[in-house]
Amino acid sequence: MAFQIIINLIIAVLWMFLSESYAIPSFITGFIFGILLLFLMRRFISGEFYFIKVVNIFKLIFIFIKEVIISNIDMLKYIYSPKKTAEPGIFELPLDVKSNWEISILAGLISLTPGTLSVAVSDDNQSLFIHAMNIDDVNKSITEIKTTFERMIMEVTR
Repeated sequence: MAFQIIINLIIAVLWMFLSESYAIPSFITGFIFGILLLFLMRRFISGEFYFIKVVNIFKLIFIFIKEVIISNIDMLKYIYSPKKTAEPGIFELPLDVKSNWEISILAGLISLTPGTLSVAVSDDNQSLFIHAMNIDDVNKSITEIKTTFERMIMEVTR
């Protein structure tokens, strides 16, 4: 993947030199042509096409922003409701992510989402303990985290 990024940057710089325009728009144009050229030549270059990972990173960022907005709305509903019926608790999330890097990203994203907090990781790195402000259904919470954050983290890192 790093090789593909370097090739793409070289193509962008060569495009600037060949067009004799040393401005940022010329570099961006060359970079886009480099992406297209690498996409067309992907069968001759080892590894997965790197721009797929870039798209997955943007998807992860979009999902995180969406979850933060939804969580903020839920917290506002709780704060302004006259009847406070929160059921806080800690639940165990079995992990599909394995590396320390992936677990750290998942724990950070969970902690940054309002109403949830990553408490601890088990000694064998097989589960993550999460404190939630309102736990209606533990299985639903586990499924939501697995289908949003954990799935996208695995698409980005693997």
